[in-house]
Amino acid sequence: MKFLNKSSLLFDLDGTLVDSAPDLAFAVNQALVELGLAPFSESVIRGWVGNGANILIQRALSGHAEISTDLDKTLIARALQLFYRAYKAHNCIDTRLYPEVLNTLKTLKNKGYRLALITNKPEQFITPIINGLALNGLFELLIGGDTLKKRKPDPLPLHYACQQLSVNTKECVMIGDSKNDILAAKAIKMHSIALTYGYNYGEDIAHYQPELIIDNFADLLDALVF
Repeated sequence: MKFLNKSSLLFDLDGTLVDSAPDLAFAVNQALVELGLAPFSESVIRGWVGNGANILIQRALSGHAEISTDLDKTLIARALQLFYRAYKAHNCIDTRLYPEVLNTLKTLKNKGYRLALITNKPEQFITPIINGLALNGLFELLIGGDTLKKRKPDPLPLHYACQQLSVNTKECVMIGDSKNDILAAKAIKMHSIALTYGYNYGEDIAHYQPELIIDNFADLLDALVF
């Protein structure tokens, strides 16, 4: 499939551009250990990533992707505080770009596409990763999970991006690895492209019916018309 008449590309971050699970797992486990709780393997924590820090911590405290209904609010707040502290000091140590991400983004920008980032990661952690992985200067707009009142899968961040870029939804494509990205795009009738790698809670991304599914980030260059 070729995408015609598109001017702006909206990208997810974790699981789409970067593999951040190693550093997220480190921070989660640091918080758990400080609370006297057992840590989890990185592979388990990978399955909990994608809905922002608060949900990630609640999943860790529950020991499951399904959050326990009886979690103590004070415990959640303390765990989140410890997580933030650990992640702030360790948020771009083992985080890496997926293959071909940097070259592909540079090519897209050089060809005239406007790039924006829409992630559920808290704002304070976005710029250190952008700078640490040499992605600075590529994105016109950075939207975090706490930038607005709602985050993906709610379409509000996508609406906001369109407003800030002065474009309509038909001119944009949402590109991500999880159902949150696809559901947010569908809610406002925006086209979407899904990556088969990343973090989608063990589900097949095809179930959510994005307009295109690709295995490699560089495949975007074949899908977008220059």
